[in-house]
Parts: sequence; C-alpha cells; structure tokens
Amino acid sequence: MKKFEVKDIRNLAFISHGGTGKTTLAEAILFNAGASTRLGKVDQGTTVCDFDDDEKKRKISISAKLINCEWKGKGVFGVVTPGYADFFGDVTSALHVADGAVLLVCGVGGIEVGTQKAWKEADKHSLPRVIFVNKLDKENANFYKTVDAIRHSYGNRCVPVCLPAGSEKSLSGVASILTGKGIDALTGDAKDRVQEYKTMLEELAAETDDVLTEKYLNEGKLSPEEIARGLRKGVCAGTIVPIFCGSADRNIGVSELMDGICELMPSPVDKGPVAGLEEGKTRAPDKNAPFSAFVFKNVIDPYTGNLIYFKVCSGTLRPNTDLLNATTGIKEKIGNIAIMCGKDQRQIDEASAGDIVVVAKLKGTSYNQTLCDPANPIDFKKIVYPKPSVAYAVKPKAKGDEEKIATGLHRITDEDPTLVAHRNTETHELVISGMGDLHIEIVLDRLKKRYGVEIDMSVPKVAYKETIKTKAEGHEKYKKQSGGRGQYGEVFLKVEPLERGKGFEFVDQVVGGAIPRNFIPAVEKGIVGAMEEGVLSGNHVVDVRAILYDGSFHDVDSSEMSFKIAGSKAFKDACSKAKMILLEPIMSVDIHIPSQYMGDITGSLNSKRGRIMGMEEEGDLKKITAQVPIAEMFKFSNELRSITGGRGSFEMDFSHYEEVPALIAQKVIDLAKKDHELAAKE
Repeated sequence: MKKFEVKDIRNLAFISHGGTGKTTLAEAILFNAGASTRLGKVDQGTTVCDFDDDEKKRKISISAKLINCEWKGKGVFGVVTPGYADFFGDVTSALHVADGAVLLVCGVGGIEVGTQKAWKEADKHSLPRVIFVNKLDKENANFYKTVDAIRHSYGNRCVPVCLPAGSEKSLSGVASILTGKGIDALTGDAKDRVQEYKTMLEELAAETDDVLTEKYLNEGKLSPEEIARGLRKGVCAGTIVPIFCGSADRNIGVSELMDGICELMPSPVDKGPVAGLEEGKTRAPDKNAPFSAFVFKNVIDPYTGNLIYFKVCSGTLRPNTDLLNATTGIKEKIGNIAIMCGKDQRQIDEASAGDIVVVAKLKGTSYNQTLCDPANPIDFKKIVYPKPSVAYAVKPKAKGDEEKIATGLHRITDEDPTLVAHRNTETHELVISGMGDLHIEIVLDRLKKRYGVEIDMSVPKVAYKETIKTKAEGHEKYKKQSGGRGQYGEVFLKVEPLERGKGFEFVDQVVGGAIPRNFIPAVEKGIVGAMEEGVLSGNHVVDVRAILYDGSFHDVDSSEMSFKIAGSKAFKDACSKAKMILLEPIMSVDIHIPSQYMGDITGSLNSKRGRIMGMEEEGDLKKITAQVPIAEMFKFSNELRSITGGRGSFEMDFSHYEEVPALIAQKVIDLAKKDHELAAKE
C-alpha cells in the first residue's frame, strides 16, 4: 500500500453483533481491492482475519484484527472487531482510535443485542458511521423490514442509499438511489421506494448547508453532486447515517459500500485535533506536527515478542527514533515499523498522522498509553474498558505449577485488559475474572498451550464479613507458666457497632496504669488479628469500636505477646455476646434484554434474592437495574444466555454489604466450620 496524504486516509472500526459477517466482509473488501488473491471462508478457516487456532476451531473472531488496502486513491485502515460480548473490550479499543464505524446488521436477525451495544459504544465516541445490511441472500432476509427496525431504533437520520435487486437466493446486485445505477433491475415495491428514499436523502442533505437549504426550498430538488456534498457533511457531523446493503458472502454490494466509505466518511483531517488529558492541549493530524501516537492494543507474538499497535495522531515516525512514553515517563527506541493485514506484516519506511501501525520489542509500553516526541510531550485520553462479569477460583491440577500459573496469567493480562487475575486476601484464592465463560475458557486453553499448565476451576468463595449488632463486654486473663519466665496479661474491653463502612475504631480508656502504656498497642494488635481471623465463620470482622477500659499486669511475666493474646481472646469473648451477624457483598446489576424476556429475567432475579430498582427503555431493548447478592450471581451469565438465546447482556459493580438472612448465614457458618475441621486434620 502506497503512502497517502492524511486527507485521503479512512480509519474505520467494523462492529456488529456476533455472526453478522464482519470477517467475511473484510475478505470481500481485501479481494476487491487487490490486497488478497482469494475469498477466504470462515467455515474453512482460510480468512485473513481469523488466523488464530482458537478462532479456526470455534469459527468466531476472538480478537480485533487490522486490515488495510487502497480503494480509488484512498488508504483504508480497518479494525475488524469480534462480535461476541465476551470480547467486547476489543470493540471499545477499536472505536477509541477509529475516525468512523461501519455497523453491520443482519438482514435476517435485524437489530440484536450486540448491535445495540456496539451502537451505544460508537455514540460514546461521537463517531460518524454507515450501516451495511448484510446476508440479504439468506432465507427470510428482509431489507425493508430491517430498515424500518433501524430507523425505529436509531432515528430518521438513517436512510438507505442503495437498494437490493432481488431477494434471498435471487439477490443479484444493488441499485444506487443517488446515481440511478442498477435501478432498472428493481421491480415492484422496490422500484416504488426509490423516490421515497431519494426525497429523504435530499431533505437531510439540504439541512446540512444554508445554501443547499435555500435551493431546496426554492426549487424542490438538488443535483446528485449537491446531495453527495450535503451527505458527506452530514455523515461527518453524525446527523446522517447512510444504509448500504448486500451479501458479503457473495460479494454483492461490497464495492458500493467501499465507494460510500471513501466518499462520505471523514479523514483524520475532518475529525480534527486529538485532545490530550491536559486541558487545552491537542495535536493536529498533520504529518509535520510533533509526533504523537496512542497505543490501543498489544499482542504477545511467539516469534517476534510483544507487538505494539498504535494510531499515529500527529507527526511522522521513522525507524530508529527515540520516543517518550508520556503515560509512564519511560523512554523507548523504535526499531522497524510495519503495517498489519491479518497476521501479515509489511515493513514501511515511515508512519505519519492517520496511519495505524505496529512496532515490536518495546519493553515499557502497553495498551492505553501514549508515545510522543520527548521535546513535545502529550498524554491522550484513555480507553475505558468494560468490567468483567464472570469469575472463577483457579488452582493448578499438578502441585508445583503455581508459579507457571502466575507467570502465564501475568503475560495474558498484559495483552487482555478485560481479564483480571488477583489473589483474594480474604478467601486466599486465586481468582480470574473475565467477560464470559467463553473468554475464560480461551484463557485456560492458552495457559495450557503456551505454558503447559492445566487448571481446575471452581466457584469463588464469597468474601463475607462479620459484624455485631449490640454492645457487649469481654474479658481475658491470659496466664501461662511453663518454666522460666511466664506470660501474663489481663484485658477488659467493650465492643460497640459502628455505621456500615466505618471499619474499626480502637479507644483507650485505661486509667491509673492498670495496663502500662507500652502494652496498649499490643492489645490493639491482638484485636486486629482477631478481626482478621473472624469469630463466626473465619471472615473479617468489620464496623466495630473496641474500647479498652481496664486490665492488669505482672512486673516480670507481662509482655507484648501476652497482651496481644489477651486482647484477641477478650475481643472474641465480647463479640460472641454481641449478636454477631454475617454481611454479604451486594452488587448493582444492569441487565439489557429484549422485552419478551422481561418476565423470565425478573423471576430469575427474585429467586436470587434480588431487588429490582428500576426499568427503562433502550430502543428495542429493556434495561433492568437491580441489586443482587454476589453469591447468587456466579452462574447468572450462563442463565441469561440460556433464557435469551444469547441476546441478553449485563454488567455489575460492587454496591455495598448487607446482612445475610439467618437461614443462609447458618449454612455458611456450618460450612466454614467443616472446612476448618478438614484443614486441621490435614
């Protein structure tokens, strides 16, 4: 691909619900542009984008891939994203660096959950977009029904610019509403709709410019050139969304889509300067400006090491250049620069504003960071990644593989921002959290292939907490004599409940030297230790005030250790009299589903002790907001997928702790005692 002026570059993210045909569309684009010599097939594992073994095996896209080609004098950089919710992090990354989006909608399935989610994410970035209604050659495909659904969901700014000639198996091509090319192939109702849609396009185009508005009002029509000029202005402003159509699998309508992308979608120049984190600081998309680039992805390649993907926001970069990582402050030296098309790299002599390129072997740079000219630093705004929705406790099947797991997970999280691995200090489990069961399954497959470690998974333990409901007093006289110096410490204390979330408060009310001042901190340490051990179920005690008011000591036998033990036991004694209860984490959950599943989902939430806090419309979808104990949410991802046929999605965040119902609390306590007894025997 030759070097292009910034104004002739189109950076696009291809987004949609899973299975809508983005990978197949990319194949047709590359083939038509002469960037590949054959049309690969997803089912045969021969596509440019789905080259990973996991993708070939499952016949789905797992991560975003880059494509590039030249189309009629324009340089097109595409980021082809996965459609499944488990890999939505790559959609977020792609939209952060794209100048526009191509949204695919299935001509059979219509507006699906993934479509809605992708559209909303594009809205967050105020991205111009076009729509491609795909799979019109399939049985039960209906272009006009799909257009009606699009306009219902996204408004009257969405208008067809071409129409399908034929339908289902008889689909033979597409007809342009603007130029009239192919109109003769239309029949019946399709031919009648041409003028209707052309009028819509004229009206929308006229609204973008005062001169066009005046002419349209005076003459009642615009020339094709004037409509095209108005459409481009409207598309770049986001006030018009053209709808294209066809079949990527049969390479119908793809060339017309590419013509539209190059004619209507914005270049980096049209998008304007990129804002930095520092207020008022920007970089213009000019190849002569100081260099700056945003890293949106990195991949650990088994042959070349860490590959850093970035979009050049300004300036020009050549090999062997020193740069500053403005996010971390680390200096980096750039070696070779390449552009990617699927897994193939092609070395280039320079990269400038608008280019999306790859470099290798940067030791201190990762996704969500900025590279720039050391003399002109700038740090760009960060990607906000979606939060994990499923979690599992993991441990190696073979003893001694703990280090392999830690190393493997560290490297995988280095390239996957939506995977979180952490050691839960309260439950002492290694927990991995991801976007769904498929996401976790692929992570475990990679751990096995790359690092030779097999893993057992289980539902994570809930990090319950313990607290008290009433005031109480406790006492302990710790006395031990076993030859030589003994141990002695006596502690009297009171406990009181604090407001939820206040943690722990220690009050020293000892008077008259009943306990020497140098032993008071030891009592507090003992209480803190007892709180960490728990009293009822081995979980942390929280929201308690401990008041130390009396005690006694021995001139010879008293020590820090004796008062630490006395403080611990006195605290447990007091808590056992203070009506202890268990607290459980409550999550705020947002669930997005088609309206027909409302009854099933609300019933499911009620069975999980959930409280529904609200419901609202989101286009064709319903959003349910609820509060649910985390103990009930570990299997919800699978349940939601089963109920909605994969058309539902959810996100959750920690909200607060609440008291566990007595019956459930007793089961938790009994189970904790059994686990403690088994551990003692081992």
